[in-house]
Formats: sequence, structure tokens, C-alpha cells
Amino acid sequence: MRKPLRALGVLLVLMGVSGAVDHLWTQPILGIVLNSFHRLVVQNVAALQENALLANLGLAALGLVLVVAVESLAASRGRG
Repeated sequence: MRKPLRALGVLLVLMGVSGAVDHLWTQPILGIVLNSFHRLVVQNVAALQENALLANLGLAALGLVLVVAVESLAASRGRG
């Protein structure tokens, strides 16, 4: 269960950073996957449209917290 959660966290970090880049400039690399949060969620929710950069960076931070939490739990259970 650790590997899928870590992969999800890494994907969220990549999506958040890519969405922030897409908001500021243009992000052509894997745009359909990495920019899906920015293009499908942020642009359709009025409260997030006003703070699009913050929403994307918040998604990246959430992914980073998920990765750190999974690694912390794995280390505390004796993975080493």
C-alpha cells in the first residue's frame, strides 16, 4: 500500500507544479495529464479561479505531505 500512496503523492506534486507553470506560462509536457487539475478543476470553480496559483501550489504541497507521511509511517514501522 506504501508504493501506490507514494506514487499518488508524487503525481500530486507534479500536477501542482505543472499547473502553476501552466498558469504562469505554457506547459506543453504531458499537459493532458499533469495540467488536468488546473484545467478541469481550478478553471471551473470560481473560488479557485481567483487564486489559481495558490490552488496549484497547494495541491503540490498536499502531495509532498502525503509522500512525507507515507515515508514517515514506513520508517516508524521498522522498514529502515
